[in-house]
Amino acid sequence: MSPKAWAIKDLLKVSCDYLKKKQIDSPRLTAEVLLAHQLGSDRVNLYLNLDQPLTEKEVSGYRALIRRRLQYEPLQYITGIQEFWSIDFLVDPRVLIPRPETELLVTHALRLLKPAAESKNQEPKILDLGTGCGTLAVSLAKEVPNAQIWATDNSHGALELARLNAQKHGVSDRIQFKEGDLWEPLMNLGITFDIILSNPPYVASEEYNDLPPEVRDYEPRSALVGGDGGTYYIERIITEAPRYMKPKAWIMLEMAPDQTEKTLGLVEQTEGYGEKTRIRDYSRLYRIVMAQRA
Repeated sequence: MSPKAWAIKDLLKVSCDYLKKKQIDSPRLTAEVLLAHQLGSDRVNLYLNLDQPLTEKEVSGYRALIRRRLQYEPLQYITGIQEFWSIDFLVDPRVLIPRPETELLVTHALRLLKPAAESKNQEPKILDLGTGCGTLAVSLAKEVPNAQIWATDNSHGALELARLNAQKHGVSDRIQFKEGDLWEPLMNLGITFDIILSNPPYVASEEYNDLPPEVRDYEPRSALVGGDGGTYYIERIITEAPRYMKPKAWIMLEMAPDQTEKTLGLVEQTEGYGEKTRIRDYSRLYRIVMAQRA
């Protein structure tokens, strides 16, 4: 007699209990996301079909996904998808997984771009410095159809993925991707921008080993670590940015909360800036520094 087939609801309960016992974050969500991924479905459909029996192949594939998560592999790398700005982005170990707080850069860029977005005569120039999988560039291309956007990264693999995401969301023709270290790919283009956004590596080298295993063991170190104190890239960006900014242009950088005060001081010491401010994230911690070209 063949063994009784697993129903969706029973498999979810058993796997959720097991993930909880192994102290995996958000066990129920993890179980649902992985089962939906295995079935090529979504979480809503799981609930509409809780009594559906699963084949041995489906159960076996699901168990393989659970084993990967038990090794602390991030859920997003297992499914290959992360939502950002209500858009699904392709992700893999070549890029940092987009974080919700980075959406603040898009929010504040759109606030500044509102007059240009409402005028057909303006074509704001935007730079996404260190684009990763392209979240900032693609999100802004979708929101501001008249914008001209450049996106740079020193990782060839990251740019490959960013191009795929631009293609997936129909904005390839509006983003110019450039490979190189920070400003280097822009040096001889003679372009100045209305807005520059960046989520640079800002984890302090001395804190790297204390990161959660999902981050430390899987996400690209080069996209995380910003040298001693974590401010190597932040300092380079702030000091070199004015030559790439139009008068009254803005630069916005994401960073660790304890880096914002030092960065505001650096802005003050750097010739070319006027107004400056810092913005809190959803946890009420300072997360973004903004500065305007004088």
